[in-house]
Amino acid sequence: MTSADTVVQAKQSPVARIAARAGGGALRVVLILVGLLWLMPTAGLLLSSLRDPSEVDLSGWWKVFTDPGQLTFSGYDHLLGNQQITDSLWTTLAITVPATLLVVVIGALAGYAFAWMDFPGRDVWFLIVVGLLVVPVQVALIPVAKLFGEIGIFQTTTGVVLFHTAFGLPFAIFLLRNFFAEIPRELLEAARLDGAGELRLFVRVVMPLGGPAIASLGIFQFLWVWNDMLVALIFADSGNPPITVALQQQVRQFGNNIDILGPGAFVSMLIPLAVFFAFQRQFVAGVMAGAVK
Repeated sequence: MTSADTVVQAKQSPVARIAARAGGGALRVVLILVGLLWLMPTAGLLLSSLRDPSEVDLSGWWKVFTDPGQLTFSGYDHLLGNQQITDSLWTTLAITVPATLLVVVIGALAGYAFAWMDFPGRDVWFLIVVGLLVVPVQVALIPVAKLFGEIGIFQTTTGVVLFHTAFGLPFAIFLLRNFFAEIPRELLEAARLDGAGELRLFVRVVMPLGGPAIASLGIFQFLWVWNDMLVALIFADSGNPPITVALQQQVRQFGNNIDILGPGAFVSMLIPLAVFFAFQRQFVAGVMAGAVK
């Protein structure tokens, strides 16, 4: 070790020296252990959904490792045979997909307008959008319910989609406006000199550059809408509810429907996980892009 290396090591903090000595191998082991710890509830839910209801009442899911004969797909057979649960999955998709697309499209258009277009009161309107970020959902439940009742969309899929879209737009506009504002002005000016209008500029230049941020927003919005129960419990059709409400209704008869609760909860969690892992590269790229700007 040279004298320069000795001086650098002496200036490092104790934590930095410990991390440097630990090396990449120990860090990987720690990260793997943390990942396994976070996945343990998911694994427990999966194994519980594959056990017979009588076994679930008697012991924990870890007993599967000593008695693999407990595993059975009968719970998923009951789940697929339950019309209410299967219909609720389609209802959840009918709510989540439009609410996500509307927030992404409208948020991207508004974010571009606030970032690069001049119009009267732009800064004031943006401050209003930022102020809406702190408005809790609970404050709007009763007024919006009355409004939806008067226009005839209370307890309908359309009402739930509009509610999620309205409350998702402030964050979407704030996020995308800040991301779009970091695009070099010279790039946009060059496109305008080539004859590109605002719409073509948005589609051909801004959207490709903002892909990571848009993907991150889409994942956040999808997960929020899919896992929501409060808004769905109030605004959705009680006869055809989304999956979160349908599972909550099964909890009322927990002793008779445990064979549906486990598989239903796992399937409800599996779809958001699949969406996240399918777009994880774009999500990480969006987070890292926001971190370095």
